[in-house]
Amino acid sequence: MEKVLFTDLGTMDYKECWDLQEKIFNQVVSRKLFNREKHATSKISQQHHLFFVEHPHVYTLGKSGKEDHLLLNESGLHEKKASYYKINRGGDITYHGPGQLVGYPILDLDCFFTDIHKYLRLLEESIILTLEYFGIKGQRSKGETGVWIDADVPGHARKICAMGVRCSRWVTMHGFALNVNCELDYFNNIIPCGIRDKSVTSIKNETGKSADMEEVKILVKKHFTELFSCEIVDEPNLNSELNNLL
Repeated sequence: MEKVLFTDLGTMDYKECWDLQEKIFNQVVSRKLFNREKHATSKISQQHHLFFVEHPHVYTLGKSGKEDHLLLNESGLHEKKASYYKINRGGDITYHGPGQLVGYPILDLDCFFTDIHKYLRLLEESIILTLEYFGIKGQRSKGETGVWIDADVPGHARKICAMGVRCSRWVTMHGFALNVNCELDYFNNIIPCGIRDKSVTSIKNETGKSADMEEVKILVKKHFTELFSCEIVDEPNLNSELNNLL
C-alpha cells in the first residue's frame, strides 16, 4: 500500500502554490529517474503528495484553452481583485477562490496504475461519493471531465467540480476544484472550461446552507484513500520547510 503525504496549505496565493507544486513534482520525478538508473539496488522510496488549499480569487487558463474565454480585461481583473495565469495543465479556463476546496495530488502513477483516464475517473468518483453525504447526486458528463449535477437534463446541467491535470513520466500535478461555499458570481466572468451552455453550482447553492469545509476535506480524503488503495499520512516537515521550498 502506497503512502501519500498530506498537507493542508490553508489559503495560499496561486502562483506561490504552483511554484511549490513544480518543486515537489520535480523531486518526485528525480527520485523516479534515480531509481530507474539504480534498478534493484540502492533505491530510495518514492514519495507521493496530496495538497489541499484555498486560493484568493484567480482565473487559470490551461494549455488547450482560449484566451477569449476570459471575459475581463486587465482593469476588470483589478476591479475584481483577481489574478490570471496561463498554466501547464490540461483543460480550458476555470476560477479558484475562497470557499472552494482545491486538491493537488502529486502521484507517481507507476506505483498505482499507468492509466490517466482511470486516474481522472477515480478523482471524479472521490467527489461524487463526497457529494452523496450532502444529498447531492454528482454525475459525469459524456466527453467532459469533472463532476456535474443533472448532466443529462438539457438546460439544467451544472458543474460542481472542475478538473485539470498534468502528467509527465506518469507523475501527476494540478488536480480538482470542488465548489463548496464559493462566490459563484466570479464564474460569470469566464466561459467555464470553454462550455457555453451549462452553468456552475456549489454545495452551498444546492443545499441552501454553508457546508463545513473541514468535514468536506475529511470526506474527500477518506474516499481518495479507498479508491487509490493508499494510506494518507500527515506530512510533518513540509509546513516548516515551505520558506525553503518557495
